[in-house]
Amino acid sequence: MELENIKNQSRKAVLEIIEEAKLKEGDLFVVGCSTSEVCGQKIGTFSNYDIATSIYEGIKEALDTKGVLLAAQCCEHLNRALIVERTTCEKFNLEEVNVIPQPKAGGSFGTNAYKLMKDAVAVESLKQQASAGIDIGGTLIGMHIKPVVVPLRISFNKIGEASFLCARRRPKFVGGQRAIYDENLM
Repeated sequence: MELENIKNQSRKAVLEIIEEAKLKEGDLFVVGCSTSEVCGQKIGTFSNYDIATSIYEGIKEALDTKGVLLAAQCCEHLNRALIVERTTCEKFNLEEVNVIPQPKAGGSFGTNAYKLMKDAVAVESLKQQASAGIDIGGTLIGMHIKPVVVPLRISFNKIGEASFLCARRRPKFVGGQRAIYDENLM
C-alpha cells in the first residue's frame, strides 16, 4: 500500500466533507477507521499502524485548515470510546475515562491518535455533539453526530481498499406543514 497515497486520499476526503458540511472553526469531526479494511482485509483482523499514521496525518492536516476538532473513535473492544484533546473534552463537557488504546484493543487509528495528540484523553461518548464525520471501513460513527444525521456524498468513496461513508448533521425540522425552512441549513 502506498502510504503517501492513503494520506492524500484521507486529506482530500476530509477537505471535501468540511466544504460540503459547511463546518466552522471549533466544530467537532468524528473519525472511525478500520485499517484492516483499508488493507483489503476483514475489519478487526489486520490492524496496521503505518496506515493509521498516514490516515491520521491526512485527516489532521485537513481539519487544521479550518480549526475543526478531531474525535478518533476506538474499536468495539473499547465500546467505541473516543480519543480527543483534553481541550476538546473540556469544551464539549465530555467525561474522561481511563483507558489507553492498543492496536488490538482500540484499533490502530485510536492508538495512533492517542500517541500523536498533544494532550490526549479518552472519552466514552461525544454526547452526539459532532457536526460531521467519516466512517472508513464500516466502523459505525452515526451515534456520535448531532441529530439529524444525513449521508453526505463526495467525489470518491474509497481510501485504499476500504469503502467509506460520510455524514453531517442538519438541524431538526420543526413547525409542521406551514413552516418555512432556511435552505442554507438543509
